Amino acid sequence: MAAHFGRRLRKGAATTAVAALAVAALSASEAPGATGAPEPLQTSAGLSTPVPEASADGNATGNSPYYTDLPPLDSPAPSPSAVIGTPVSRGEGEAGIPATVLAAYKKAEAELRASKPGCNLPWQLLAAIGKVESGQARGGRVYADGTTVSPIIGPQLDGNGFALIKDTDHGAYDGNSSYDQAIGPMQFIPSTWAWAGRDGNDDGKADPNNVYDAALAAGHYLCRNGWDLSQDRDLHSAILSYNNSSDYLSLVLNWVDYYRRGTHSVPDGAGGVPAHRSDDGFPRTSGPTAPHTSRPTPESPEPGKPSKPGKPGGGDPSTPGQPSDPTSPPTSPAPTPSDTVHHLTSPDQDGTELTATAGDTFERRIGARAVTKDGASVATVRVRFTITGDTDATFAGGEKVAVVRTDAKGVALAPALRAGEKAGTFKVAGTVVGRQIKGIDYTATVTPRPADKLVRTADTPQTCVPGGEFAGQIKVKATYKGAPAAKVGATATLVKSADSPAENIAGPYFKDANGQPVRTLTGLTTDANGLLTLPKLYADLFSGTYLLRVTTPGGGSVTVELKVAVGETASASPSPSPSASS
Repeated sequence: MAAHFGRRLRKGAATTAVAALAVAALSASEAPGATGAPEPLQTSAGLSTPVPEASADGNATGNSPYYTDLPPLDSPAPSPSAVIGTPVSRGEGEAGIPATVLAAYKKAEAELRASKPGCNLPWQLLAAIGKVESGQARGGRVYADGTTVSPIIGPQLDGNGFALIKDTDHGAYDGNSSYDQAIGPMQFIPSTWAWAGRDGNDDGKADPNNVYDAALAAGHYLCRNGWDLSQDRDLHSAILSYNNSSDYLSLVLNWVDYYRRGTHSVPDGAGGVPAHRSDDGFPRTSGPTAPHTSRPTPESPEPGKPSKPGKPGGGDPSTPGQPSDPTSPPTSPAPTPSDTVHHLTSPDQDGTELTATAGDTFERRIGARAVTKDGASVATVRVRFTITGDTDATFAGGEKVAVVRTDAKGVALAPALRAGEKAGTFKVAGTVVGRQIKGIDYTATVTPRPADKLVRTADTPQTCVPGGEFAGQIKVKATYKGAPAAKVGATATLVKSADSPAENIAGPYFKDANGQPVRTLTGLTTDANGLLTLPKLYADLFSGTYLLRVTTPGGGSVTVELKVAVGETASASPSPSPSASS
């Protein structure tokens, strides 16, 4: 009965809702202490937070098949949320996550907490997606470094019951040069992994079949677009961007809630593999065997006990999409729009150089036009824009990479480009996904925030005795066109004279972190109100009148006179010598 109601249905929202209510009734009737009607459950057609529209283009998995088993009915119990999938038997086994896999999820959460704190990514979300996509890397069949014992490859996306995605990686990841296949424990399609892949175990490479790499990549993927995953709407948007299905959304939310109620670590290889998939009953076509480094078989979780087997089929027994009787090799696919592209060119006549002030959004949008050899525009071509160089500039949403399809005029416009606080020049490259043809490169320059005027906030004379410390600290205010200039960089230099901006070699000085004298300070920054407080100044043993000059980009400048003389008032005098104090 459970299998009957739980099998993923593909007959629209109405059928989905009926299935959800049926499973809800079944769950309530089997739950300990159930005495009456079940609590009302939200179905995928009636979530408490509206489900936003999500495009199937460019998502993480290419809408590949996934495991549909639901969390157990108790220990811990799932929350009253949407129920789509196949119930599994009761028990604590499903709450256990293989040790290395669990460590990868938690490491990814910690790294995203530091790099994108506003995302609020919970490791339980990664665990839920890992469960649905690969059964936690086939029950944790991984080596100590997180690499799977054998590749996890989904069915080829040839349009035969699935999406149609022609090859984009020349078979480098999935071994298939005709069609793409989802790869690794988090089931990225190659074109998405090409820009979303991360090195999560610090071995110098990004491997989709390494659970540390895949978990960190999934975390960054879910945290793009400025999403805050503590908010239901953003959480739903992120999950739907991974696989654009309301059934998938409901299933993942169930597993998130289940893992939040409690879980524990089990030995690698000792986890269970789900039994039901969203493509059960549909033909599956495997591609060629994916490349994978040969490694010795790891020890079983218990001496003399083999790892738990998965589903029968070709390749690894629990690899999704590997049928027991592979079909003959596919025929050569028809050319796709990207196959006809000869090169990318600029979509306008404004050139490929653009400039913005630090913290601002570039006025011009970076774009590319896909054309044939004869110059004809090509629509529906995926173009990848990648920011490179020493810069903190990002696209809207905080990402360094964006994939956009060309419109009917063959033009793809990247999301708005935002300058960071780091001044300098960087590149943005536009390339056709899956093709090694001539792309387009933009040169972007970030100029420092300007201030056209600097003034002291107080005219207190700056005086000191030789070898002493100047009273107080000098404060200046920066403005630009009359308004306070925030986050403006400034330089303070003890200059030789009013006519010479060169650094003086004697007289007053600042101290560096080691207490050594320095007479030029760079990297100073005004606060949100345009104010800047300089570090304390000290005098050497030479008397005289000296000048301190503070400058900012944009022409702001102020010069302060410093006087060092015997008998001048100072906040601190030199310590008396032993002979003077005796």
